[in-house]
Amino acid sequence: MSRANYLFTSESVSEGHPDKVCDRISDAVVDLYLAADPLSRVAIETLVTTNRIVMAGEVRGPESVTPELIEQAARRAVREIGYEQKGFHWDLAEFQYYVHEQSADIALGVDPNAEKQKEEGAGDQGIMFGFACRETEPLMPAPIFYAHRILHEMAKARHTGRTPELGPDAKSQVTLLYENGKPVRADCVVVSTQHGEEVSQERVKEIVRDFVHEVMPKGWVNGSTKFYVNPTGRFVIGGPDGDAGVTGRKIIVDTYGGAAPHGGGAFSGKDPTKVDRSAAYAARYLAKNVVAAGLADKCTLQLSYAIGVSQPLSLYVDLHGTGSVAEDKLVKALRQVMDLSPRGIREHLKLSRPIYERTAAYGHFGRQPDNDGGFSWERLDLAEPIRAELS
Repeated sequence: MSRANYLFTSESVSEGHPDKVCDRISDAVVDLYLAADPLSRVAIETLVTTNRIVMAGEVRGPESVTPELIEQAARRAVREIGYEQKGFHWDLAEFQYYVHEQSADIALGVDPNAEKQKEEGAGDQGIMFGFACRETEPLMPAPIFYAHRILHEMAKARHTGRTPELGPDAKSQVTLLYENGKPVRADCVVVSTQHGEEVSQERVKEIVRDFVHEVMPKGWVNGSTKFYVNPTGRFVIGGPDGDAGVTGRKIIVDTYGGAAPHGGGAFSGKDPTKVDRSAAYAARYLAKNVVAAGLADKCTLQLSYAIGVSQPLSLYVDLHGTGSVAEDKLVKALRQVMDLSPRGIREHLKLSRPIYERTAAYGHFGRQPDNDGGFSWERLDLAEPIRAELS
């Protein structure tokens, strides 16, 4: 099989996956703090296991956000996901809280200082990647886009009562055949989904196949597509009762499904001064607008930062041989159209708001911008300024 013709696979996990339960709880706490004070600093980790929720981390924010309110937010998040089971119940799980004040040493490097003429610095060092391509309407790689959509549609049906047979925990995996570098059909689809004790595997397979056919483009699923539904033959015990979960373990699911590099930093549980989150959003925003501007069919972008330093140390762009503009000129243009300091990113994308809990499942990228400003990094309003800067 030539490099133009190949198979590529991405996976997704549902909101009820143990790691995603943790991501949602952690982001619920971020939203709680930002709603009380947009300048709050939050770095929260969550662990879940059988009937237990454990939170740890460091914060700096208003005292009105009490441990009691945080516990309420955590339990509410678990209830909305749908866990009212013997092994993990939103109301019965034991809650443990180990959160303390943010380190003064970190604040020293991150906070602006007018007397010393110091701008707000990055909350940590690191590298962040953004990516966009023409494989789908939201300019996302097709395998991760459809892996997310299968589970998202299954979750919506579960919440509305359309599929009461299914439980909250699920995983999907989509393998697409590429011909001449473009996806043309589904070679293999894997879905494992939690289900009720009395539900037959035949019924589970029927439900899953219906969703796969509903989501995938017409003609992509045919007689040669291989299906694996609950390959173990049973998935009744699931969620945190079946496997422990921790915040930040699904970073490839959260981004591009392996179709692009990842800098290694997780998103959930972090306020937008943490460039692991905000700069990754900015990188996606820039890459998406480069492709939307017609300057390339594919764009990978990298940013790097040092803790306490305002401006990025580097900006790298790779158009993968599909560009209509020199990459060095594009780098200069991107630096002109957006301030890539942590404060500049936060203000441009309006990130200091409680918009993060909704990002915790089904990907941080490729989503529709909300009316209240969520997923602002998916807007296409920078395409024309980029073109103008290059003219």
